[in-house]
Amino acid sequence: MLSRAAGARILPRILLTLLAAAVIAWIAYKGRQDGTVFWIVTLNGITLAALYFVVAAGFTLIFGLMRVVNMAHGSLYLLAGWIAFTLQQNWYGVSSNLLSGTPANLKFWIIPLAVATVAIGIAGLLMQQVFLRWNQGQDLRQALITIAISVILADQMTAHFGGIAQSIGQPAEWPDSVIFFGIRYGFFRLVIVVGAAIAIGALLFLVIKRTRFGMIIRAGVDDRAMVSAVGVNIQLVFAGAFFIGALLAGFAGVLGGTMIAVQPGLDSAFLLNSLIVVIIGGMGSLGGAAIGSVALGMVTAYSDVYMKFGTLDLTPYAILVTFLLVVAMLAVRPLGLFGRPA
Repeated sequence: MLSRAAGARILPRILLTLLAAAVIAWIAYKGRQDGTVFWIVTLNGITLAALYFVVAAGFTLIFGLMRVVNMAHGSLYLLAGWIAFTLQQNWYGVSSNLLSGTPANLKFWIIPLAVATVAIGIAGLLMQQVFLRWNQGQDLRQALITIAISVILADQMTAHFGGIAQSIGQPAEWPDSVIFFGIRYGFFRLVIVVGAAIAIGALLFLVIKRTRFGMIIRAGVDDRAMVSAVGVNIQLVFAGAFFIGALLAGFAGVLGGTMIAVQPGLDSAFLLNSLIVVIIGGMGSLGGAAIGSVALGMVTAYSDVYMKFGTLDLTPYAILVTFLLVVAMLAVRPLGLFGRPA
C-alpha cells in the first residue's frame, strides 16, 4: 500500500500523463484533417524552438552554470537586432535596395551580424565587470541591478530606434523557400536558424564537456574557492563565460530580427522564454535547454492554431498554455528535467 507522501508524488505525474495523451490525440486528430497545415505548424514550432535555444543557451551559460541572475539578457537580444537593422540601413541602404529590386550580396547581412554580435558580447562583458562581479552570489542584488539595466535599455532603444516593428533584410542570394517533404517553407527559418541552433548546441557541448575551459566553469560553479586555491583565475574564466553568453544573445537577436522582427517588447518576451526553457530543462543543462526549447516552441506553435473546438476559438488565450507547461513541470520535477541542486 502506497504511503500518503508517495501517492502525493505519483498523482501529479498520472494527471500530467493523461493530459499529455489527450493533447497528443487532439493534435493528431487535427493533423489528419489538414496535413499541409499540420506540417507547416510543426515546422513553425521547430524553427521557433531553434531560435529559443540560441537565446536560452546563452542564458543557461550565465544563469544556469554561473548562477548569475542576468535579467537584462532579453535587452541584449533586442539591442543586437536594432544594431544590425541600423547598420543595414546606414551602410548598405537595404530599404532602398529592396524597394528598387537591386540585388544585395551576402555581406550586407553577415557584416551587421558580426558587428552586432561582437558589440553585444563586449557590452555584456562590461556589464558583468562593472555591475555584477562585485555582487557574486548575491542573487537578489544581481536581479535588481540587471532589471534596472533592462528598463534603461528598453527606454533608450524606444527613444533612439522608435516603436515601429522593423525587419532585418536577408540576402537576395538566398532562396525565399525550400521544399521539405513536399511542403514549401521559408529557407531562412528552416536552413539558417535551425542549422545555427544545431551548430551552436554541438559547439557548446564540446566546449563545456570536452575542454579545460568548460571543466573550470563547472568546477568553479560548485566550489569557486577550491578552484581559486589551485591557481586558476576564476574571475577571468567567468568573464569569458559571460562574454560567450552575451555573444549568443546578440547572435540570436540578429537571427530573430531577420526571422520575426525587431520591436519594443521582444526583450521581455525572450527573457521570459529563456526562463521557461531553463525551468523545463533544469539549471545548467545544455541538453535540458534543447528539450525545453523544443517543448516551448511546439506548444507555442500548436496552441496558436489548434485551440479551436467547434465554434469556440481559444487561440487568443494560447499564452496560458505556456504557463500551464511551466506549472506542470514545477509540479512534477521542480528542478527541471536535468536540473540538480545548486
